[in-house]
Amino acid sequence: MGQYAWVLEVRPGCEEEYKKAHDEIWPEMLETLKAAGMRNYSIFRLGLKLIGYFETDDLQKTIAYLKDDPVNARWGVAMAPIMKIEGDPRTGFAYLLPLQWHMD
Repeated sequence: MGQYAWVLEVRPGCEEEYKKAHDEIWPEMLETLKAAGMRNYSIFRLGLKLIGYFETDDLQKTIAYLKDDPVNARWGVAMAPIMKIEGDPRTGFAYLLPLQWHMD
């Protein structure tokens, strides 16, 4: 199982809207994330910084699934006004942070 994390930002003044969107996340978006192989997915916020953590057995499969999924595309359009979304042009996915340390 791989462990992955990303960092993105909420646009200033959109913190509550971002929280509300995730408190009321679409059921079909949850199903999409699960179908993509993601689990144990959490997002933390510090100021405007968002830190996402998730696990998947096959990162390439997860990225490919989400890249072509229409529900994920709609979610991205909905989030674009409230988030600064900077993706890795090589993958079309958020830049992933390199793991520095892990404890079992």
